[in-house]
Amino acid sequence: MDEHRITTRRSARYYTLGQAGSSTREVWFVCHGYGQLAGRFLEKLRVLDDGTGRLLVAPEGLSRFYLSESPAERRVGACWMTREDRLAEIDDYVQYLDAVYAAVFTHLDRTRVTVHALGYSQGAATVSRWAGLGTARVDRVVLWGGELPPDLDLSKGPAAGRLRAGRLTFVYGRSDEFITPKVVETTQQRLREHGIPYREIPFDGGHEISPAVLEELVAS
Repeated sequence: MDEHRITTRRSARYYTLGQAGSSTREVWFVCHGYGQLAGRFLEKLRVLDDGTGRLLVAPEGLSRFYLSESPAERRVGACWMTREDRLAEIDDYVQYLDAVYAAVFTHLDRTRVTVHALGYSQGAATVSRWAGLGTARVDRVVLWGGELPPDLDLSKGPAAGRLRAGRLTFVYGRSDEFITPKVVETTQQRLREHGIPYREIPFDGGHEISPAVLEELVAS
């Protein structure tokens, strides 16, 4: 048995909240977690759309699947990658996010806005890799309820330098069952070892998006 590969075009979708125009000062690329859909995830971030020149862009993971096998409830979710053929999937979504970035900035002057990349849960690893390995220039990286991926090489290549320049913020709930104290400590240690400055925002809550913390985030 031989494995073969081809490159093929496919359709992908993203959602936006807010108006792109001459008054736009911030663009937020927001990446959902495992099993979510971009449109529903963007609803959780509606508090950021306050009419002050902020455009939210929510790409959707390229792989969709049924969340339940029950015929009575066939809800659909999406994810960014799995462990199967993972390196190809990472390359695909990094290029995909670069393409979304390019599409957005056909309508905006990049020199007049700041770009924020917020990743929630599995999306945190996604935006980390995109900011570190893609061609887009990201001014701020927010990891919310997710960790810096262990396989992202911070000892060589461009990733560490880009994350140093990316005003990294690490947000997590103190009761998050996935971002345990051990995960927090490991993430902190990696960032310190590679000289990547970061801000930390822990909050009272679990694996969730907190509107109050979102407001604190954008105010900082």
